[in-house]
Amino acid sequence: MAGLSDRQRLAGVDVLRGISVLLVTLHHIHLRFWLNGYGVDDVLPKPLNQVLFWRGYYAVIMFFVISGFLITGLSIRRWGQLAQVHAGRFYAMRAARILPCLILLLLVSSSLHLAGVHGFVIDPARASLGQAVWSALTFHLNYLEGHHGYLPGNWDILWSLSVEEVFYLLFPLACLLLRREGLLLIALAGLLVLGPIQRTLLADQDPWGDYAYLCCMDGIAFGSLTAMACARWRPRLNVLRTALVLGTTIVVLVICSEDLRTGLARYGLHVTLLEFGVALMLLALGSGVGNQLLAQGTGWLRLIGRSSYEIYLVHMLVVLGLMNLFKAIQPATSTIPLWYGAMLGLSLLLGYLVSRWYSEPLNSRLRRLPPRR
Repeated sequence: MAGLSDRQRLAGVDVLRGISVLLVTLHHIHLRFWLNGYGVDDVLPKPLNQVLFWRGYYAVIMFFVISGFLITGLSIRRWGQLAQVHAGRFYAMRAARILPCLILLLLVSSSLHLAGVHGFVIDPARASLGQAVWSALTFHLNYLEGHHGYLPGNWDILWSLSVEEVFYLLFPLACLLLRREGLLLIALAGLLVLGPIQRTLLADQDPWGDYAYLCCMDGIAFGSLTAMACARWRPRLNVLRTALVLGTTIVVLVICSEDLRTGLARYGLHVTLLEFGVALMLLALGSGVGNQLLAQGTGWLRLIGRSSYEIYLVHMLVVLGLMNLFKAIQPATSTIPLWYGAMLGLSLLLGYLVSRWYSEPLNSRLRRLPPRR
């Protein structure tokens, strides 16, 4: 990694984040038209249709691995040893990054619910507004939906944040209690084993089979282990290049091959294989291999990647709002591709603006606050 700037070193990671948030957004756009009975599955050839519009869950899994990699790597650089993590400072940094945009989304979503805007109103048989807000702020919205059913799309997306932030509530405590990285490695490896077991046991319980904590935390654990490997291990250049090629091949195969995923899903290993592939890619990228190549001609994609959190949180506001407009004016079905483009473009633009002018400035201000004893 010597000689590489931060932007160049992380260029490949930003590309992965950009691809992931694009797949999630396209999935949710397509899903709205599909749920409303529009014949959109024949617009593209079936293989391309499946990859572009039905891989949102796998993109979220990629986010989990990337998140574990980035935050663990940042912790190692900041404190040197994970056993030296300052839990209060760790939580303060997470709050500064997560809460501004989350609170903004909750305020907007609550206002739309109270105003009775179609598509944004929570079914009282599933949850009250108070329950939805409380579950979002205490990171158990996934549990709420797993046991009571889906909330509107602008709330439903918070299931992944629930999984992620519960992991990070426990992470610094585990570092401080275990004290030794060897013991932490064992704990993280345990999550890799529990993940496919949980996915197998809950496979028929929608959406709990996808939303349960242990069904997804192995992805974050993969990322954490990869960051630890990057910090403590210096593999040879040919090993890193092989890891990048092999990891990319695995990710492409999992995303594109229906037969491969179906065969592995009975053992809960379809997600594990994807996580492993992303981890191999991050091992190379985190060691400085592949970033210069991926930085070429991908400025727009890396910009999307750097705003991926904000895009993820706000995109359903755009998608549901434009879906209401589409149903109100009933345009010709031939214009549906244009609506796809408008929903995608406005989602990316809104997410970028929120990141540029709201969450990042507030994040910086909050991080500059003097620490309290």
